[in-house]
Amino acid sequence: MELAPSTNFTPTKDDRPVMPPPLPVMLVTIEDARLAAAAGLERDLDAFYVGLLQFEREAKDEGIVYKAENFRLFIEVQEGPVLRDDMRMLGVVVKSLPDLMRKFREAEIEFSRERGLTAGDERLVLLDPAGNWLRIMQSKLIV
Repeated sequence: MELAPSTNFTPTKDDRPVMPPPLPVMLVTIEDARLAAAAGLERDLDAFYVGLLQFEREAKDEGIVYKAENFRLFIEVQEGPVLRDDMRMLGVVVKSLPDLMRKFREAEIEFSRERGLTAGDERLVLLDPAGNWLRIMQSKLIV
């Protein structure tokens, strides 16, 4: 079967605003999260949250702000040692846990693997550069 001859197609300019793709990281919370950090850790926090976890850094007057797909993470910078009221972990959901474990090993970041009761239920538990506890999980597509 022969193909029909092609026509000279010229696409028209799309005037709709460009929608950026969704970020590959989400926070497990019901509102924007706040964590504390000592002064002088901004580069380390950027390398961790933007470079490894793929958050997006936002320029805000409130200090250090990282944007996930669903909420924002505000880092409150404090002078001197950081005093914590609790040791609750912040939940983070990423696209691929094996890829993130490889990145952590290459960056020599210490983490612990935590397995759940069901098959394939696995999480990473670690400290960010500011000493905040994170529990990182992989997103699962439910069909």
